[in-house]
Formats: sequence, structure tokens, C-alpha cells
Amino acid sequence: MKSDEDHYGEVLEDVSSERSLLFTVDVEDWFQVENFKKYVPFSSWPSYGMRVQENTQRLLDLLESSGNVHATFFVLGWIAARLPKLVEEIKQRGHEVASHGFKHELCHEQSSKRLHNDLSDSKKLLEDIIGDSISGYRAPSFSINEYALGVVRECGFQYDSSYNSFQMNKRYGQMDLSRYKKKGISYELGPSFYELPISNLPFRGSSVPWGGGGYFRLIPSKIYRHGIRRILKREDAYLFYIHPWEIDSNQPRITTASFFSQFRHRINLASSWKKLADLLTRFNNCRFLTCKEYLAENGCMETHL
Repeated sequence: MKSDEDHYGEVLEDVSSERSLLFTVDVEDWFQVENFKKYVPFSSWPSYGMRVQENTQRLLDLLESSGNVHATFFVLGWIAARLPKLVEEIKQRGHEVASHGFKHELCHEQSSKRLHNDLSDSKKLLEDIIGDSISGYRAPSFSINEYALGVVRECGFQYDSSYNSFQMNKRYGQMDLSRYKKKGISYELGPSFYELPISNLPFRGSSVPWGGGGYFRLIPSKIYRHGIRRILKREDAYLFYIHPWEIDSNQPRITTASFFSQFRHRINLASSWKKLADLLTRFNNCRFLTCKEYLAENGCMETHL
């Protein structure tokens, strides 16, 4: 591949094939996002039309057509209970199934017992569906903290992938990972328990959000690719996340939601599919690994798919 010229006219070297790209998917539907919680309470979820199966299958097809791409799908328990065949398909197509909790409730808004039940229920359900153990967890809206991590570990997970260092979003949990031993981009929080943070771009002592989601849709492609390359020059891996609803520009609108909530949810949905396909093509010389595979390569855990 030829070197690419970034937004500032700088010619960047190709990313080494020794670098890894951890492609992750938070499997939740369009009406379940935290941004709409006060307009769409949990009790009303059954009344909304589900679109997550078709959108997730589109992502699965894209990953398959892009080559040897292994990804990690953090599946919401509420979705898994209604679409077990979709969970089976994710596993059968060579990807890792992990947990996104059951009801998409923020960790730091739950009691220890309530959080424990939410995580345990989701883990058991997913394990029953795929007939294998579930190793990983991601908190809704990255709402992780030291207290919640203790519950995650108690529930038998081997890793968490919820920490987002961007501090301007108040939903995100706050932690200090500097005191833990680092292995690649992961942190050893304790015996056989690790944190895989979302990849952000360091800037003057702070973090610029660069791990995916709405930031991926908002930032122009050329600048975004530049940021990924910057991260991969510092680290051996880049961890990216997306939701199935983010490739669905035809999803219904929550008309009761505020203008800002709708704008935040829908920004650049129409262009996200093309942008995602381009990202997979541009970085196809990286190794696409599941979170579990990456941790195993760094001597953190054993793995099999």
C-alpha cells in the first residue's frame, strides 16, 4: 500500500502489520441509547420496532467481506433474550460474544446488588445461548469506576472494556489506571482480570475522543485516519467501537426528544456506512483481533473461538 497524505499535508508511513485493530460492537437498538432514556423508559421498549438484527447482520457481512476480521460484540441481555439466533450467528461467524449488561443501566446509578444481578443475568443468558464462557464486559455509556469493576470481577468476567479517558462526558466513569501494570494497551487490575480502555488521542495532558461512536461520525475521515495512525505509532493496538444503529439512517425518530438529543443521535448517520467500510479498507494491513485474542497474545488469558 502507498503512504497516505493526512489532512495537514504530512505523508505518513503505512501502519505496520504488527499493529492490531480491536473492532468492537455494542449491540443495542436505536431506542435503547442513554441519550433517549428520559423519552423512552425501559418499560416501553417492547412497543418499539426492533432494527438491531438487520443492522448487526449488515456489520457481520461487512466484516466478512473485508477479509480476516475478528471482532468483539458486546451484546445487551435484553436483545439476546429476544434474538438468541443472532447471538449464535455472531459466534458461528468467528467473532467473540461479550456482555453489555442486561438493561443498559449506568453502573454508577445502581446498587451493588442490582448491578451484580444485571451482570450475572446477562452473562448466564449469553453463555447458555452460545454454549461457551463469556469473558468480557462493557458498561453502558462507559459508566465504569472502581466500585463497578469490583462487581464485574465478582461476576466472573476476565476483562472489562469500559474505561474512556475523555473527561467532558459526565456519563463516563472516572478511574486512575496509572498505578496498574500495563500490557500492550491493557492494564492488569488484579490476578486474571484486565481493563481494555477505549482508544483516545492524547493532547496536552488530556484526551481527545477518538475511539468511535458519535466522534467517528462527526470527525472528517481524513483527520480521523490521521488520529488512528498517531495512536498506532504510540501503541501496539487501537480499540474502536460502534453501534448497529449508527449505520441505519432510516431508523424512526423519537419525536418527543429535544432537538439537541435528536441532533446528537442522528448526526452523519447517512455517511457512516461508507466511512466505516473505508476505515476497514484503509487499515486492512493491521491484524483485526477480538479483545480476548489480543489479551491472549499478551499473555493475559487463554482463548479459543
